[in-house]
Amino acid sequence: MNGTKMRNRQIYYATHKTASSQLSGSLSKELRKKYGKRSVRIIEGDTVKVIRGEFSGVDGKVTKISLADNGVNIEGVKKDKIKGDKFDVYINTTNITITGLNSDDKWRMNKLEGKKPRTERITESKTEVAKQEEKTEEKQKEKVSKGEKLNEGSKTKKKEKN
Repeated sequence: MNGTKMRNRQIYYATHKTASSQLSGSLSKELRKKYGKRSVRIIEGDTVKVIRGEFSGVDGKVTKISLADNGVNIEGVKKDKIKGDKFDVYINTTNITITGLNSDDKWRMNKLEGKKPRTERITESKTEVAKQEEKTEEKQKEKVSKGEKLNEGSKTKKKEKN
């Protein structure tokens, strides 16, 4: 069996994990500079641009990913049937570039930024929560210091009575 046949057989009988990892796309030049990586696995919600093929030049969001068709479906990329209906076209990931990332997946974004995937990302809402926690801690400290002053005052009164 020659090399090409062997490779095609491996692709055809690939496990789900291996096949899904082959659905990665190259990053645009701006994203390459930002994250220091050349490619990333494509997920729904990423913004991509078709660079080769019939639909070259089309920008859009990824709406579906298909392992069976080995490609992704992009908003606005459809073909017409003879009867007038339209159907989705799946474009191979080698023919697209990722221009914008869907940042909903925190694990993925941490991996891209070079952090440990399980660490929490600092977002605006978390910083607001941290500020609120600091305010409550300050209030508690003030209450405690006022309570100490009251206790000191009562001790001096007791000494005066004795």
